Amino acid sequence: MDWTHYRFVSTWHLPAPPGAVYAHLERVELYPQWWPQVREVVPVDDTTGTTRIRSLLPYDLVVTARERRRDAPAGVLEVTLSGDIEGWARWTVTPHGAGTRATYEQEVEVRRRLLRVLAVPGRAAFRANHALMMRAGRRGLAARLEAV
Repeated sequence: MDWTHYRFVSTWHLPAPPGAVYAHLERVELYPQWWPQVREVVPVDDTTGTTRIRSLLPYDLVVTARERRRDAPAGVLEVTLSGDIEGWARWTVTPHGAGTRATYEQEVEVRRRLLRVLAVPGRAAFRANHALMMRAGRRGLAARLEAV
């Protein structure tokens, strides 16, 4: 097992139409307004941006995301990631009952030296840190959608 490799899947059920959810998720530069752990997003160009993320654990991750797929009819947003982590991430937005299911998938390898050194003893904490971040993101987006 490669202890520096992670695969995450999170599913958010949101009480809003898929088009509204997709519209918020594609505006990455606005994530810091509703997702507390996304501290900063700096656009590089029309398809690339650098993001600074910090959850419960005392470290920031700096990641550059480059758009790989933006398909509104299919409800898919996908990026390649480089920097402190490398790999890919994808949102898939689909109707679910009277609302929306937004599925986030991410497959990455940790590149930051400290996190690589702590890969074995810190793995459970890193996974819990990610889960807390995703839970806060769901709450933040749900509140934002209700306010609009």
